[in-house]
Amino acid sequence: MHDLKGWVYEKLGDLPILFIDSDRSKRYPKRSEFQDQGIAFLNAESISSGRFDRTKVNHIPYEKYEEIKKGRVENGDIVLTMRGNGVGDAALIFGEGILGLINAQMLILRPNDETINSKFLYYGFISPQFKCELSNFVSGSAQPQLTMTHLRHVPFRVPPLAEQKAIAHILGSLDDKIELNRQMNETLEAMAQALFKSWFVDFDPVIDNALAAGNAIPDEFAERAEQRKGLEKKDNSDIQDLFPDEFEFTEEMGWIPKGWEVSNVGTEFNTVGGGTPSTKNSDFWENGDISWTTPKDLSGNQSKILLNTDRKITELGLNKISSGLLPIDTVLMSSRAPVGYLALAKVPVAINQGYIALKCEKILTPEFAIQWADSAMDEIKQRAGGTTFAEISKTNFRGIPILVPSQKIIDAYSRDVKDLYNQITSRIENINTLAKLRDTLLPKLMSGELRISDDIL
Repeated sequence: MHDLKGWVYEKLGDLPILFIDSDRSKRYPKRSEFQDQGIAFLNAESISSGRFDRTKVNHIPYEKYEEIKKGRVENGDIVLTMRGNGVGDAALIFGEGILGLINAQMLILRPNDETINSKFLYYGFISPQFKCELSNFVSGSAQPQLTMTHLRHVPFRVPPLAEQKAIAHILGSLDDKIELNRQMNETLEAMAQALFKSWFVDFDPVIDNALAAGNAIPDEFAERAEQRKGLEKKDNSDIQDLFPDEFEFTEEMGWIPKGWEVSNVGTEFNTVGGGTPSTKNSDFWENGDISWTTPKDLSGNQSKILLNTDRKITELGLNKISSGLLPIDTVLMSSRAPVGYLALAKVPVAINQGYIALKCEKILTPEFAIQWADSAMDEIKQRAGGTTFAEISKTNFRGIPILVPSQKIIDAYSRDVKDLYNQITSRIENINTLAKLRDTLLPKLMSGELRISDDIL
C-alpha cells in the first residue's frame, strides 16, 4: 500500500467544487438562433479526447447571451459531457473575456482554487481510475447519461494543494509540448494549402507573367490581377519561368493557363476501394500486424497524415480485400458517412469499403493529389448520392475534371510540400511519444503510485 499521507478520498459533492448546470428555461437557444459567429455555445461535439475544439461549437448573438445568466463558462472551468456516447468527456477551458455557454448536455465544474487546482482536477477527470469509477454511475444504454446527483457521489482522491500543482505541472508540460507541435503542424498544413491555392486555383504566377508581358487578363481574374499589381514580388524567377504568361479558354473548365491539360480523376489516378474481412473469423484478425483503416481513424485526426490505425488484420484477412496492401503515400478519402475525410498514408495500409484511395502512379503526386481533393471537396460532395447517408461512388468520383499542369510545375510544388509533410509526420511521431509518456504517468501520479519528491514541492 502506498503512503498517501495528506491525501483525502471524498465524494466529488463533498469537495469545494461548484456544479453549474445550463439554463434550460424558455431562454434556452433555439436552433434557428445559431449563427456562424458570435458567442460560443458549447456542445458535446466540442469535446473530444480531453480537448476543447473551438471549431465545433455553435454560436449565438451577444443579445441572446445577455439573456442567459446560467451556464456561463469562465477561465479554469472544467466542462463535462453528461449525455450521449461521449458521456464523461472532460475539457479544461482557458481564455479571457466571454468564453461562452454550455448546452443542456453539459455541466461546468468550478473548483475553489485555494483548495483544488483546476488543472489537477481536469487530469483526474481524464484518468483511467476516475473513468472507471464514473462508469458505475452512468445509466441508459441507448442514450447513456449521468445526472448531477450521481456525479456528486463519484469518489475522488485529492492530495495536498502543493502536490496537486506539481502533478498538474508535470502533465501540463507534456500537454503544452503536444499542443505546440499540433499548432506548428497546423501552420505547415496551411502553408501547403496556401501554395496550392496560389499556383493551381488563383493562378498567381500566370497572372504575374501575363502582367509582365502585357498580355490580356480574362475578366474572371481581373480583380486578382489588380491585387497582384500592388504586391512586392520576390525574385523567384526559376519558379516563375515554369508558368505560362497567358490563358486559354476551354469548354470544360473555362479559362485556364495556356498549355495545361484538362483531364479527369479516373485518367490521372488509379482509384480503388476496400473491404472488411469477416469479423466472425478470428484468423483474419487475431494477432494481426497489418494496418487496416476505417474512416473512424481520421475523424479525430489533427492533420492529413495517417500513421496509426485502430485495428490490424492478418495476411489471411488482407487476402480478402481486393485492393490489397496500399503503399506509403497513398491518398485516402472517406467516401461515405461522412464524405471528405482526407489523409496521406505514411504506413502501408489496407482500407475498408468507406474509402476511395488514390494511387498516384502518373504525373500527379500524392502531395498535389491531397491538396487538390481538399480544394475540390465542394464538388466531390455535390456528386455524392444516397438517401440514408451521403456516399460518392468511384464512378462519379472518377468523372470529376482535374487540371494538369506541366511535370516541372508539379515537381516544383511537390518538392517543397513533401518537405512540409515530412516535418508534419516527424512532429506527429513526437506527439505520439509525448502522449504515450503522459498516459503512462497520468494514472501513476493520480493514484499516488508515483509520488512527487518533497524537494520539488
